[in-house]
Amino acid sequence: MNQSAGNRFVFLGFIAAGFTNLLGMLAASEFFTKTAFHSLSPNVFSEFGTFMVMVWGLAYLAAAKQAHNLPALCFVFAFEKAIYVYTWVVWIQANSDTLPALQDSDPLLALFYSGYGLIDLAYALFFAWAGIRALRN
Repeated sequence: MNQSAGNRFVFLGFIAAGFTNLLGMLAASEFFTKTAFHSLSPNVFSEFGTFMVMVWGLAYLAAAKQAHNLPALCFVFAFEKAIYVYTWVVWIQANSDTLPALQDSDPLLALFYSGYGLIDLAYALFFAWAGIRALRN
């Protein structure tokens, strides 16, 4: 991948991560009105925690144009995503038996809790790759 195409890919990845956080939180929490969303993982997705996920999304959007020159920030974002992956693994280990009933009652919520860690893992790897790439520039 040439330099220009790589920078464009990093830019688009940051934009995607930002909108994933913003729109994902709004959709999954139904604009902060779904109490079940917050109560299923109150340590991570309280109303405040949900709002802070959206703030991270804004940070990704703000950094998008210069991310290819900001290796340390890319690594911070990778670490932040890794923390969410960890919280998801812990949640899945403790709550995976509740997912079938949740699927029956609220498929969107079940989908979110079933997969948010996998999405965060993909973004963690992307941010780490972007950081390595930025170090080489």
